[in-house]
Amino acid sequence: MATAFAVGVFIGMSPLLGIHTVLGLFVAWLFRLNRVVTLVGVYITNPWTIVPIYSFGTWIGTRLLGMHKMIPEIDWTQITLLGFLKEFRSLLFPFVIGNLLLGAISAVVSYLFIYKVVQKYHG
Repeated sequence: MATAFAVGVFIGMSPLLGIHTVLGLFVAWLFRLNRVVTLVGVYITNPWTIVPIYSFGTWIGTRLLGMHKMIPEIDWTQITLLGFLKEFRSLLFPFVIGNLLLGAISAVVSYLFIYKVVQKYHG
């Protein structure tokens, strides 16, 4: 159970936005993990938590990569969708690195926590 939850947490915090549920179900099936528990871990990121989680992960990535400025200077009066994507392209690698690290750390912590809770209640 702890493994299924930890795997779900890692997938949920991964930068693979949009395929978390499908990926969680596939990995649970592949490794014969509890699908429901895996999905509960996946849904640690939801519409209320995803912005702070991804922002913090990106911040971690910028620090690890030695970037001093996270948000580029943007002239919001002249912005287009293409211009917006171009301006934030520099954050793609920090986003991936930071959120993979944050997901890995969160998975280990959640595994230990769930393992202890299950062990306590199942004696």
